[in-house]
Amino acid sequence: MKILVVDDSAFMRTMIINILKDGSHEIIQASNGNEAIARFSEAQPDLVFMDIVMPDKDGVQALKEIKAMDSNAKVVMCTSVGGQEKIVNDAIQAGASDIITKPFRPEEITKVLDNITNF
Repeated sequence: MKILVVDDSAFMRTMIINILKDGSHEIIQASNGNEAIARFSEAQPDLVFMDIVMPDKDGVQALKEIKAMDSNAKVVMCTSVGGQEKIVNDAIQAGASDIITKPFRPEEITKVLDNITNF
């Protein structure tokens, strides 16, 4: 599976990547919404893990643009808990496949992968 991991924090990208290393996944990275759109267009990944709050272009706007390119895109939005209910609702309305919260737990990522691949 080809997976795009998008987060403005290199530490958070590394956390997800380390969890995904257990599988035989091809991992692509981006550090903001603009890069996410470009990488998605170039690589056509099977799944995207994307932070909601990022500079330049936030995750919800990037999600909308990715879904405009490919309405079947599987995009899992990542968020910190607290005060982001409206943004989370916006992401769901924009077509997010799932929402996970930081800090990530390996079983959470695995569950999302199972749900998406069996969808």
